Amino acid sequence: MLMTTLVMTVLAYLFGSISSAILLCKVLHLPDPRTVGSKNPGATNVLRLGNKYLAALVLFFDVLKGTIPVWGGYFLGIEPLYLGVIAIAACLGHMYPVFFHFQGGKAVATAFGVLLPIGLDLGALLIITWLLVAKTTRYSSLAAIVTVSLAPLYTFLIKPEYVLSVLMISGLVIFRHKDNIVRLLKGNESKISSKSYSKKD
Repeated sequence: MLMTTLVMTVLAYLFGSISSAILLCKVLHLPDPRTVGSKNPGATNVLRLGNKYLAALVLFFDVLKGTIPVWGGYFLGIEPLYLGVIAIAACLGHMYPVFFHFQGGKAVATAFGVLLPIGLDLGALLIITWLLVAKTTRYSSLAAIVTVSLAPLYTFLIKPEYVLSVLMISGLVIFRHKDNIVRLLKGNESKISSKSYSKKD
């Protein structure tokens, strides 16, 4: 089982390293998301390029590349704690992709993807939380931070055996948002409604 976990962890990282934002923008001859806006290859920055359909597609693929490795590990009988390791590997792949010079995104969608196998009820709670905070504040980063902060609590109420794994994932995503937290505290974080390229995310 240890070898299976190791193989799945490596595969999760490699799968997570496939950046749909970069690849789809290249196919459609759009600017590399690492060079414009927030320079973050994720759905929010692609949305800032003015293409909401492409942003939705990026979101879908980023969620999928988190869900597939964890679901695969679950069906292979890997224990919850080690599923958390696989989940972290997928998120790290998105954040530091080996195929793209380790220049990745914040892994919010991928983190949602790795949490989705825990249960659709957890997924629904996460979506509702993100939408409520995003609609109220217009800050994508704040919505992500609040959502992942509440994820361990939601998990405890639904499937407590996964709490430790979810805590690790939440901590990783919050750490990746450390610059956003500083900008939020200073009041100069960019909002979702921004139409122009921004240097923030």
